[in-house]
Amino acid sequence: MSKPDRPQIGYLLKEAQAVLRVRMDEVLRPLGLSVPQYVCLHLLEREPGISAAELARGAFVTRQSMNTLLQNLQDRGLVERPARPAAGRTLPAVLTGPGAEVLADAQALVDQVETRMLSRLDAQGVEGLGAALSLCIEALEAPASGS
Repeated sequence: MSKPDRPQIGYLLKEAQAVLRVRMDEVLRPLGLSVPQYVCLHLLEREPGISAAELARGAFVTRQSMNTLLQNLQDRGLVERPARPAAGRTLPAVLTGPGAEVLADAQALVDQVETRMLSRLDAQGVEGLGAALSLCIEALEAPASGS
């Protein structure tokens, strides 16, 4: 069996994602947050009232898991949802004051993890990595050629 001429980029991405997730879990645990809960709070800050389905997609969890996650955050007073939907069946969630405070603490910790992850790259390397990953995502989201 011959050795590939280039590194297995997909494997390296998955390994980097796995280690990043472990490090994020480590820093978020003292705040009582999981990575999906942190992502949920972050998305609610950026887009108050976003649907649970959109939150689930953004946090890479199922809709059922997101409903459980939202209930947990609501029980902790970090998010609020109306008792009844204003229209349709959706119960849009919004970040509370305490939720914003926990998110700010979490964001500072996650920023430290990201700084650590990128610490061996110079500014040009960081910019290049971001651009390259964006291009990879675009390529995979586009329809496959020849199909």
